[in-house]
Amino acid sequence: MEADDPVEPPAAFRDRANVATDVRERFATAWPEAWDAAGDLLDWFEPYDAVLDWDGEGPPFRWFAGGRLNASHECLDRHLAERKNRLALRWEGRLGETRAYTYLDLHREVNAFAAALRELGVEADDVVTLYMPVVPELVVAMLACARLGAPHNVVFAGFSADALTTRMERADSAFLVTCDGYYRRGDAMNQKRRADRARMALDYDLRATVVVERLGGARLGPDQHDYDALVERHAGATVDPVPRDAGDTLFQMYTSGTTGTPKSVAHTTGGYLAHVAWTSRAVLDVKPEDTYWCTADIGWITGHSYVVYGPLALGTTTVLYEGTPDHPERDRVWEIVERNAVDTFYTAPTAIRSFVKWGEQHPEAHDLSSLRLLGTVGEPIDPSAWRWYHEHIGGGECPVVDTWWQTETGAILVSTLPGVDAMKPGSAGPPLPGIDAAVLRPDGSECDPGETGLLAIRSPWPGMPRELAHATDWGRAAAGEEWCYLAGDEAVADEDGYITVLGRADDVINVSGRRVGTAEVESAVVAVEGVAEAAVIGVDHPTRGTAVHAYVSPEVDRAADDSLRESVLAAVEAAIGPLASPEQVVFTPELPKTRSGKIMRRLLEAVANGEEYGDTSALRNPEVVGELEVRREGVSDE
Repeated sequence: MEADDPVEPPAAFRDRANVATDVRERFATAWPEAWDAAGDLLDWFEPYDAVLDWDGEGPPFRWFAGGRLNASHECLDRHLAERKNRLALRWEGRLGETRAYTYLDLHREVNAFAAALRELGVEADDVVTLYMPVVPELVVAMLACARLGAPHNVVFAGFSADALTTRMERADSAFLVTCDGYYRRGDAMNQKRRADRARMALDYDLRATVVVERLGGARLGPDQHDYDALVERHAGATVDPVPRDAGDTLFQMYTSGTTGTPKSVAHTTGGYLAHVAWTSRAVLDVKPEDTYWCTADIGWITGHSYVVYGPLALGTTTVLYEGTPDHPERDRVWEIVERNAVDTFYTAPTAIRSFVKWGEQHPEAHDLSSLRLLGTVGEPIDPSAWRWYHEHIGGGECPVVDTWWQTETGAILVSTLPGVDAMKPGSAGPPLPGIDAAVLRPDGSECDPGETGLLAIRSPWPGMPRELAHATDWGRAAAGEEWCYLAGDEAVADEDGYITVLGRADDVINVSGRRVGTAEVESAVVAVEGVAEAAVIGVDHPTRGTAVHAYVSPEVDRAADDSLRESVLAAVEAAIGPLASPEQVVFTPELPKTRSGKIMRRLLEAVANGEEYGDTSALRNPEVVGELEVRREGVSDE
């Protein structure tokens, strides 16, 4: 995957950007003290003694040591004097409903629910599990937990009962806030039934369950409480925010579990909150007067960092979105942008490729002139999708920040600064100021420009999780002695230090003893005119060991015919070589995706190999699995 020529941000954007050109120099000459720019964005109950308490070698790393604060106070109370009547949340429901909360509205409901949780027995350090779709009550519950000093454990609403049970048991969580149900493509889904099954499967008794009414008519059992009734009973209550040490846990969450055993990641109150606030301001250029929209589900880390905590810490208006971008119509996203006059739009490359497939007529039917910044998150974006996004959504005038980060990093680590750096389509950009990111060989030495290696972070950063801040086994290059965090991604850096992420290091196919990177093949496929998106997998082969199969989704007006298949094969052979040429090209109108927009390649592998693929509850389009099986059988019979 190669980056295109640099694209400079418009001068008008540079003039209004939140950070200036000298920001990199300050971090380079005064690290880690320069991170006080992030700490200064927060209102500390007790000031911190040092930006970073560290011996200069390895863990522990203590960010903003000595400081005390409360995340609910940071996102609500401190804004009331100037912004109490400013909108904090705009919610767009799946059936077309809308709700709006001012900062004062949100403050009142958070206090009422915090009082209710306290009455139910929730105390500081108790873990409260939240199992809800993207509804305002989920944000209220997160901030109410933070107010009490009780870490929250958000479980994605689409996960099964077994997945919920596993995550609650691992978190030792005795409190659950859930929802009676939600809507998926207009159909009502009974979530309380899954929550009840999970509760019965626990090896301990829950102390209390709170149920938010989304569908209506749910029957509550013993120790189950109606959310609305609790909030009404505690209306007008005031709960003082509990001071927390900077290193105390704000929340914990678990990796999705679609690729293996769920792994716990716990983020801190001070370092994490400072990092997401600073990157929201510096990378996403969020301003208090903005209306900002990140399309991520709150069940994932992106929703935590850039739907809730980052935007609300800065006092802006954040849009919540329950739904899929193509229901009820394929212009729903652009209708929401137009209706809310969105300034910043932050979404996944998978969604962008879907927009490309559906055609530019959908965004062109709406007034998108309010947009001034676009962002991508979640996986690498190919140059052709980047250019389409820049041109058809941003009108060629909006900078595009291609951000790299992970659940484990908590916040953005690699990206251009939109008012400072030129953009290179296909490349995330340089490490952010204060971030020592590099591409390394297996022996720990740094790769030359253009050489593929492993992406590593060689010094601590504020948003690092508690596990990484206190344990040595997360880091170290394979043969190196110095501490570093190996991200598990392959990448390449150019002469300017811009990093292009190629995909997971284990996303390779061993064909006849040679390693073929799936991201490289996919990049060649999506560069073909008429291809909207693609997923490449390895399939068992009797002689090669593994063969390359490509699942290809054409653009809406392009026929899935032999001509397109031949173009795909030719493009891969020209870009990589005959070894990587797909043995099968399977056309499909959709690829199986999680509700966060990621393609579930392991499910494709299971279908292609005729294996059991298990639970599909994490998919936003489970119906596509049956179609893929039919297509596999058709391919097998040819």
